[in-house]
Amino acid sequence: MASVMIKDVPKCDRPRERLIQLGAKHLSQQELISILLGSGTKEESVTNLAQRLLMHFEGIQLLKDASVDELVAIKGIGEAKAVTILAAVELGRRIHQLQPQERYVIRSPEDGADYIMEEMRDLKQEHFVAMYLNTKNQIIHRQTIFIGSLNSSIVHPREVFKEAIKRSAASIICAHNHPSGVRLQGA
Repeated sequence: MASVMIKDVPKCDRPRERLIQLGAKHLSQQELISILLGSGTKEESVTNLAQRLLMHFEGIQLLKDASVDELVAIKGIGEAKAVTILAAVELGRRIHQLQPQERYVIRSPEDGADYIMEEMRDLKQEHFVAMYLNTKNQIIHRQTIFIGSLNSSIVHPREVFKEAIKRSAASIICAHNHPSGVRLQGA
């Protein structure tokens, strides 16, 4: 039975294009592995190779413990493809094991000022900084939105809110320095 090669599959049904269009969470394990493999062989499409790999390891449960030698033993998978798969498995393992870091909590305006005062104190230009907080008032991200001149800093709200939306921030603290002194203002 002839394998349908990826070039013969409509572009909108190819794994890479589906990931771009729908997002990674909407792809099957076979499609995700197809993307990692990148290509099949002359006789077999990348999607069939991915399916055979999954069948060989009875799904991803056993794949997570596979070795380079075990992967290379599968026809169509060389050392480069084996290494790519193992790197992806390890990256997934590390992401899964990430522990939330201890985050700085803002309980008052002084806490916000204390958090950024030292690093902003000696700046020679105005910096507009936004601190993004979660629902527990912990700082989840800090970003310099704009660097201005000696005495001005022009910022558009969309730049502040774009990052807040991206990070699902519950609240925002905005601050800027005064290069002529140490006074810090927050909003």
